[in-house]
Amino acid sequence: MEGESIYEVDSEDGVGADIISTVEFNHTGELLATGDKGGRVVIFQREPESKNEPYNQGEYNVYSTFQSHEPEFDYLKSLEIEEKINKIKWLPQQNAAHSLLSTNDKTIKLWKVTERDKRPEGYNLKDEEGKLKDLSTVTSLQVPVLKPMDLMVEVTPRRIFANGHTYHVNSISVNSDCETYMSADDLRINLWHLAITDRSFNIVDIKPANMEDLTEVITASEFHPHHCNLFVYSSSKGSLRLCDMRASALCDKHSKLFEEPEDPSNRSFFSEIISSVSDVKFSHSGRYMLTRDYLTVKVWDLNMETKPIETYQVHDYLRSKLCSLYENDCIFDKFECAWNGSDSVIMTGAYNNFFRMFDRNTKRDVTLEASRESSKPRAILKPRRVCVGGKRRKDDISVDSLDFTKKILHTAWHPTENIIAIAATNNLYIFQDKVNSEMH
Repeated sequence: MEGESIYEVDSEDGVGADIISTVEFNHTGELLATGDKGGRVVIFQREPESKNEPYNQGEYNVYSTFQSHEPEFDYLKSLEIEEKINKIKWLPQQNAAHSLLSTNDKTIKLWKVTERDKRPEGYNLKDEEGKLKDLSTVTSLQVPVLKPMDLMVEVTPRRIFANGHTYHVNSISVNSDCETYMSADDLRINLWHLAITDRSFNIVDIKPANMEDLTEVITASEFHPHHCNLFVYSSSKGSLRLCDMRASALCDKHSKLFEEPEDPSNRSFFSEIISSVSDVKFSHSGRYMLTRDYLTVKVWDLNMETKPIETYQVHDYLRSKLCSLYENDCIFDKFECAWNGSDSVIMTGAYNNFFRMFDRNTKRDVTLEASRESSKPRAILKPRRVCVGGKRRKDDISVDSLDFTKKILHTAWHPTENIIAIAATNNLYIFQDKVNSEMH
């Protein structure tokens, strides 16, 4: 992987508002959207390749920035609703415009992104500034003409899907039918039609009659990439439930339950916390599912429920540090995971601005760092190693000197090329593999 670009997202809204909270490529990879804690969405566009400057090929530049959500107040519950963008999902492109969904804890919005590079001139009833003319002065008719103008990107809100969730929305997923999408909170999953804002259908409800009996919550959910009737949701108990909407309107009874039996020898006070699944992603082929818990990423085969077919240790050296990670709340961090375009390599984040890649074919893995040094154009990313006691090699970093305030929670992989986007607090790093590096 080579360093390509770094973007700092600055904010005037005070500390923390510019921390990136989600990253998402569109279906072609030409656009990349980020959402932040201040409720803003920044869209980057990939530059067309230039024969004169081969090194600048495919660089991403800011295309549009807009305020998606504002802070709100729930007067019934006396609760402030943060403007932070929890998730962004692009809709498959149907025409010249692009569309995306963005959500905070409560409200989902559909945005339309359009370009304008021509403007009409020569109105009969308006002057050049757009004011209405005095009709008595209009003596002739003229045909308006389109004149070229500087490119303008316009972002307009098309729909607002509100009042669907009592609890915080943790994921949204667009269905392969391109007509519906679902949104999930801690206890419920709703199915929406993209054209209807005033009602949704509750398809999963795990809320017990008595909240004291609550044993698990929904942590993430996603539609199958090809079958519009299938979706999966993960839980804080480490299980995955695959549901089929053809079976019944309410999918409380899952079709398949994917769960790994716990090894009694590893049982500890932290077992349940670290087994909570923070992210689930279907592979592009639709055959596998990728999940991330606190210490591992796992690949599950849809045809095998008893255990994952692959388990990769992300940062096993933290197993002895769980007590201090619990005290500083890091143990509750929710890391995401991503597939590459061919489903052969998986990626997820770690601490100290490290991120990990695992090659499923060669079983090789690498730790890379998102830093300003590595983000210089054409800088090759050097593999990093974390050592636990004993002898240390020159570039190794001790587990005791890791910075737990620097964490890669949000990552995204270009749908077809070896380009990755890494969010590190308020910085977005984009790396691309120009030469076939050892991981690919």
